[in-house]
Amino acid sequence: MDNEHLDVTKAVAIVENIKEIIDANKEFLTRLDSAIGDADHGINMSRGFAKALEKVRNNQYNDIGAVFKDVAMTLMSTVGGAAGPLYGTFFMRASMKLAGQKEADLTLLAQAFREGLQGVVALGKAQLGDKTMVDALTPAIEALEAAAKQGLPLKEGLKRALDMAEKGMKDTIPLVARKGRASYLGERSAGHQDPGATSSYLILKAICEALGV
Repeated sequence: MDNEHLDVTKAVAIVENIKEIIDANKEFLTRLDSAIGDADHGINMSRGFAKALEKVRNNQYNDIGAVFKDVAMTLMSTVGGAAGPLYGTFFMRASMKLAGQKEADLTLLAQAFREGLQGVVALGKAQLGDKTMVDALTPAIEALEAAAKQGLPLKEGLKRALDMAEKGMKDTIPLVARKGRASYLGERSAGHQDPGATSSYLILKAICEALGV
């Protein structure tokens, strides 16, 4: 097995892994969201990735982009709240960069995820420090890009990205939310870990595990 590239089989394994890891953390995500949101993030994400996996398992794919496109479409149509459009946009923009690609190395994956992040920022208008998923995704993707520039192996790049996503996630705890439902709480949103940053970290963790990191 080629450990330096993402391929179609591994892309499907990623979706399987995301579903499993979101399911395992469903209550945790909902608990985080009950503190500063609508208490439905875990439930919504679990439902969305269950449907995405169902869709992906019932199809045959020739390229990675098509896998992620189906994930995107499913999330947009089945996940409630802001998470569906935001994660749907992330996977859709990434899928456009990966369209027609049977394999992706670290450089291409970093480019695809950067496209995804830009889509999330354009849609949600969140910046670093606003206490959202952007706080986990931004440092993770910057780490991926830096690793790609250094010519590091795919696994090493992903490991660094995961470490930075975890740090970004934990760094949301003291922040005051400036976007989404949590922003209505003002100062009371401080002291709570952001559920969106947490699910972003978990998705990246699932990607790493599917690729043997």
